[in-house]
Amino acid sequence: GALGGLGLALGLWRRQAALAAAREDEEEKELRQRFMAPPVSGLRELRRRRRELRSRMELLIMETQAEVCRALAALDPGVSFAVDSWERQEGGGGISCVLQDGEVFEKAGVNVSVVSGHLSEEAARQMRSRGKSLKAKDGKLPFCAMGVSSVIHPKNPHVPTMHFNYRYFEIEEADGTIQWWFGGGTDLTPTYLNEEDAVHFHKTLKEACDKHDLKLYPKYKKWCDDYFYIKHRGERRGIGGIFFDDMDSPSKEEVFQFVKSCAKAVVPCYIPIVKKHCHDPFTPEEKLWQQLRRGRYVEFNLLYDRGTKFGLLTPGSRIESILMSLPLTARWEYMHNPPESSKEAEILQVLRNPKDWVH
Repeated sequence: GALGGLGLALGLWRRQAALAAAREDEEEKELRQRFMAPPVSGLRELRRRRRELRSRMELLIMETQAEVCRALAALDPGVSFAVDSWERQEGGGGISCVLQDGEVFEKAGVNVSVVSGHLSEEAARQMRSRGKSLKAKDGKLPFCAMGVSSVIHPKNPHVPTMHFNYRYFEIEEADGTIQWWFGGGTDLTPTYLNEEDAVHFHKTLKEACDKHDLKLYPKYKKWCDDYFYIKHRGERRGIGGIFFDDMDSPSKEEVFQFVKSCAKAVVPCYIPIVKKHCHDPFTPEEKLWQQLRRGRYVEFNLLYDRGTKFGLLTPGSRIESILMSLPLTARWEYMHNPPESSKEAEILQVLRNPKDWVH
């Protein structure tokens, strides 16, 4: 009798194990379909460590990439995203999704990267200059960084350029202490000002922030206006949005949930604006003004953007993915000044004096 009972228990255990394995396979298939490519850390590894924040963040950035790519592809069905998985010798890798020369988008890129290794001296210096006390062991600082980042340059000058980036960072100090923080933001760069669009964009981001703390939107809106500032021009890169960095309180879980809300707000804050204007008629003069504004975009990204600088300072980083943010076309004219009280002068006013769009 005891042997029979053992056999029954063994049979039951096998059935449960087979069911669990089938469930896992089903889950894996579903995840694979949800993403643009298999995740850098591998699905099994992510599932094995699914309670750890690093795994949850990687799943979030993968989901955000797929969500945004599908929303963009639905608006520009004539072209498709080139999906490029790459590995980094020093540790980790990424997935770059880039669409070029569409009817609606001249260039749209949505990148995910999950990298680890040791911080270069220049990158550590850049972080220390922001007040981080990083104590290295034998001159080495192990780090892990992951994020999703995107820049979308539409063809029509009446559709704004949009950028977003959400990232997580961990650094292990000499005594084994782990320093962690989140950073990111979403911002809009129109060629021409449309107040209704500006209000919609900012309101959507404010709603995402307000779910967590009413103080966050005004604080991060101001930070965004200050960060995307082209010092040598005395103007902002665009009409802002939200931006934050080094966010490590109130708790890891709370900050993660906040970042998740911001990432989920990307499609609703931008896609309706694209739909509304992608078929607007435009003149050659308006296209020319768009090219000049794109020149400003390039100036900011190459001279001031911290993410671009960090990427260029990280050994083994993928230059193609870092410079994905640059448009296919841009223009620089000597001493170009738009006529006073023109539509072109109107946007410059707002770029020089940021507005409160939601009150």
